Amino acid sequence: MKINEIQAEIVDEFSLFEDWMEKYEYMIELGKSIQLIDTKNKIDANLIKGCQSKLWLFAELKNGRIFYSADSEAIITKGIAAILLRVFSNQTPSDILNSEFKYIDEIGLKEHLSPTRANGLVSMIKQMKYYAIAYSNK
Repeated sequence: MKINEIQAEIVDEFSLFEDWMEKYEYMIELGKSIQLIDTKNKIDANLIKGCQSKLWLFAELKNGRIFYSADSEAIITKGIAAILLRVFSNQTPSDILNSEFKYIDEIGLKEHLSPTRANGLVSMIKQMKYYAIAYSNK
């Protein structure tokens, strides 16, 4: 599935909820299905800087596509990671680099996060793009 199609799905799903408590509950549920990072990759080098809670992100290239995995101590952070992984895992580096992250604004996520969680979100997006840049040359 293409990145823009997955983003549209997420926007549609979030539009079903009346308020942000329901949206947070949904994100927590999504976080339970996240592709968890292998414990051997749960190292300081894979920690996302600027996050309120510990968040690890790992990526590997398989058959020209990047597969991300993550984990966090906080359930809401794990839910945020799940939303990003759903969109960008199993995509090519060039598709990731050429995509927009407008669905984050469309669902209103950034404005409903604490400043430190919003920083963590931005840092995670940057790290996903860094992996895409690194893998685009392979």
